[in-house]
Amino acid sequence: MLKIAIIAGSTRPGRKADTVAKWVLEHAQKRGDATYEIVDVQDFHLPLLDEAMPPSMGQYANAHTKKWAQTIAQYDGFVFVTPEYNHSIPGALKNAIDFIYKEWNNKAAGIVGYGGQGAARAIEHLRGILGELQIADVRQAVHLSMITDFENWSVFKPTPALETPLKTLLDQLVLWAGALQKVRA
Repeated sequence: MLKIAIIAGSTRPGRKADTVAKWVLEHAQKRGDATYEIVDVQDFHLPLLDEAMPPSMGQYANAHTKKWAQTIAQYDGFVFVTPEYNHSIPGALKNAIDFIYKEWNNKAAGIVGYGGQGAARAIEHLRGILGELQIADVRQAVHLSMITDFENWSVFKPTPALETPLKTLLDQLVLWAGALQKVRA
């Protein structure tokens, strides 16, 4: 069975990525087409990239990098949950992505973003990053608005209509993750 990681991509105090990731997990677990787990970037305590060798070499020296690489390697696909900070993704998420290379290759990803404008710019930035890592991002994204999907910009209360794009994202992700599993074999 496919294994999909829901990556909570913010480490900021007061973040919403963990809450949004739990919402994604709650809906994904009802499907029965893959196993889904939350992988929280915050739990890995990754410093600013501190490996001497480029990640594409696969020669990781530090224990935190090896742990991160082992975690990511076990998944067939990802749902990245990202806020939009200054028209892009958080530095912590970019740093976590940049730590490793081959563990991302030939896998699929979907993106759930939240921000004032539904995180549209962060999602587009992340798509470019994922492409460089040979991650096939699916077309459907979920755009959460801090205005309509968060009460007082803090309490996550997604509108029920968001379940439709989330379902489509997961449908596309499972399809592509399954196809790319064959590529990796």
